Parts: sequence; C-alpha cells; structure tokens
Amino acid sequence: MKTRVEHDLLGEKEVPAEAYYGIQTLRGIENFANISGIRIGDYPHYVKALAMVKWAASKANQQLGLLPDEMAHAIQKACEELIEGKMADQFPVDLIQGGAGTSTNMNINEVVANRALELLGHQKGEYQYCHPNNHVNLSQSTNDAYPTSFKLAFIFMNDELVEELKLLIRAFRTKGEEFKEVIKMGRTQLQDAVPMTLGQEFEAFAANLEEEIDRLNQMARLFLEVNMGATAIGTGINSEPEYSEKCIKNLRIISGREFVLASNLIEATPDTGSTVMYSSALKRMAVKLSKICNDLRLLSSGPRCGLNEINLPPMQPGSSIMPGKVNPVIPEVVNQICYRIIGNDLTVTFAAEAGQLQLNVMEPVIVHAIFSSIKMLQKGMERLRILCVDGITTNAQHCKDMVLNSIGIVTALNPTLGYENSSRIAKRALKENRSVYDLVLEEKLLTKEELDQLLVPELMIKPHKFYKKK
Repeated sequence: MKTRVEHDLLGEKEVPAEAYYGIQTLRGIENFANISGIRIGDYPHYVKALAMVKWAASKANQQLGLLPDEMAHAIQKACEELIEGKMADQFPVDLIQGGAGTSTNMNINEVVANRALELLGHQKGEYQYCHPNNHVNLSQSTNDAYPTSFKLAFIFMNDELVEELKLLIRAFRTKGEEFKEVIKMGRTQLQDAVPMTLGQEFEAFAANLEEEIDRLNQMARLFLEVNMGATAIGTGINSEPEYSEKCIKNLRIISGREFVLASNLIEATPDTGSTVMYSSALKRMAVKLSKICNDLRLLSSGPRCGLNEINLPPMQPGSSIMPGKVNPVIPEVVNQICYRIIGNDLTVTFAAEAGQLQLNVMEPVIVHAIFSSIKMLQKGMERLRILCVDGITTNAQHCKDMVLNSIGIVTALNPTLGYENSSRIAKRALKENRSVYDLVLEEKLLTKEELDQLLVPELMIKPHKFYKKK
C-alpha cells in the first residue's frame, strides 16, 4: 500500500496515499477501533450535516475576507460533494470516542481539506495550500462545529422517522376501517370487560401513535438552537464579531432549516438538554409501540388455546421441536427494539448529566445512542407495518361467539336491570357455566325482544339513551 507521511502534535505517521482523511483521523481509527463497530460513515445524514456546517463556516470566513475566494470555493465544492453522498467511506472513525468529538471534527476537516487540495491542483497532504485546521476549521472549534453537526443530523433523521411513523399509523387506521364491523370483547386487567369492535381497537392503536408526530417534531425543533461561533468554551475566541451571524445565515441557506444562535454561548456549549428531551420523546414512542406489540401478540395467541381473535402473517416456523408452531416474531423483535430505545434513553440521561464546567465530553455516546434509537425505531416500524400489520386478518365469528358467551355483556344491561340484578346474574352465569342471555330470560327480567334490543352490537360499543323497563 502506498502511503504519505503526515505529522501532528505527537509526531509522524504513514497515511494511506489514497485516503482523503489524514493523521488525526488515523489516530482516531487506531484509538477507537470497533468500540461500537458503528462508524461516522454508516450514517449518511451525519456526513451530510458535517459537510453543511463546514460549508457554512467557510462561506462566512470568505465573506469576512478571512479565506481567499479560490480556496473557499474549493472547500465549498468539496463539502457539496459530501452533501451529495460522495466519499462516505472516508469517515471510518467509531461514533463512540474520547476527545469530545475531536476525532469526528478532524475527520471532516481532513477529508474536506484533501479534496479541496485536489480541486486546487495539489496533492493530498500538501496542507500549506489548504490546511485542515488553519482553513477548513477556521473560526471554529470541535465544541461548536461538532454539536451543531449532530443536531442537524438528528433533524434529518427525525424527518424520516416521522414519515415511517405516519405510514404505520395509516396501516393501523386501514385495519381499523376493515375491522369496524367485527364485534369482540374488550378486556381490562386481562379479564372480560365490555364489548367493542376490533376496528375500534386498531383505530386506538393509530390514535395512540399519532400523538407522537407532534411530540417528536416539537422536540426536534430544540436542535435548531446552536452555538456556532462559540469556539472553545463560548467566549468566541479566534472568531470575528460578525462570524456567528453570517455562519448561521449560511447554515440556514445550505440546510433549509431555521437555525438560531443561542443567546448565551457559554451556557449553550456544554448544554445537552435538547438531546435529553428528544431522547425522552423516542422513549415515549417506544413504550407505546411496545405496548401495541404486546397487544398484537395477545390477540393472536393460540390458535386453539389463546384469544385467537386475529391472525398475524406467518413469517417462519416457530420451533425446532414443536411441528406446526408459528411465533409472532415481528412484534417480538419490535418489543426488543423498544427495550433498546429505553436503555439508550438512560445512556443519554447519564451522559448529559456528566457534563463538567464548560464542556460535556460525553457527547459522542449521546450521538451513538440517539442515532441508534432512531435507526432501530424506523426499521422496526417498517418491518412491523410490512410484515405484520398489513397482513393481519380476523376470526370474526370467534370474536362474536366470545361476546355472546361472555359474562361481560351484563354490563350493557346494568342501566336497565340495576346493579344488584346484574351482579346476581353474572354470579349465576359464572357458577353454573350458563349464558347471561339465558338467565335473564329465565328470571323473566326482560322479554326476548327487550333483551335483543339492548344487546344489539351497535348499542354496546358507544353511548346511547338508556332503556328503562316499564
């Protein structure tokens, strides 16, 4: 392998000649190899966000006369290529890293510098013509460029997560319409409660998740406040007075997002409160999604010895020893994804709390946790929708039979018969293993016509005027 020699504070190292990254990235590769196994380049939105921040910074420096036009144009062109998705393989540093993100910041600085050098007609590593620190990182620090970049990446990824959530909501709502005539027993504390329709149950799943759209977007908007120009600790050392305003304006242009500058940069630099809020929103959605998957597994339990109200699409044989067994593997895997999201939220909480003085050095694990949560939730919802919800069918007659045989329908008679009569009928039905329907007729509490009128499914699933026996 051909190499080139680069140097830094600690000495010299041989860097692969074809690599756009340089010596500081190489140290990051060596120091943090396979810590998590997830690299910067594995998240295209992150590379795109890093490049947008560097584009905005170089444009501001150019406008301030701090960068020659030719060099600034080369840096911006290199950033534009990264935004288009090129050179993602040049970001091999693990997401979890020491140094508060310095390896990530230097990775983008070196890639942009070396590509700019090529555009300027020079060789990689000829940093006297375009330097990763002196030019690409001009007016910046890792402590403002790094958090601004991952906040922008979170925003991009949240957009895609919300779109997938909308598709899952639509799938549940479609099933709600399909099952709107299927009468079944509702349950509380796993005991028979009162009748409802399967359509109502699936519509409730959709409504439950729909609330999360606004919540996720609301929390993602917190990421629009950034600290560009804070440099090291928020004092703005090594940046010009107009730099922050120009950089933020350029970032709005390149990203299409309404970024604003934090009012107090010393406060904003170590603050990770927005990540805590957003991670909490991810956890909230995961909790809801996991509960829905629990319900799908219960409703499909059986097929002979469980509830057996719905059928999930069979995805794979369920046992190496029990012939004919098929397991609800898709809801099961989504349950497990949700547990990971809940755990990631705890990681974010601890890491956010670990900030000290003017910096939080634990930001890399926050980035890893939130990236992981978004990606797993998005993929989990896609799998749940395509491989499970879209193919659910119902056992309508079985659902109806359970309603008619349930003691729970006595609740529908309570306004007419009164609590004492209804309670007695329920107790007899349970003890004698007989139907409520037959016992009401036997005790002549209602005529068959009156009873049939009260037990019309439509009257048992929504409010209606009380019928009083004359």
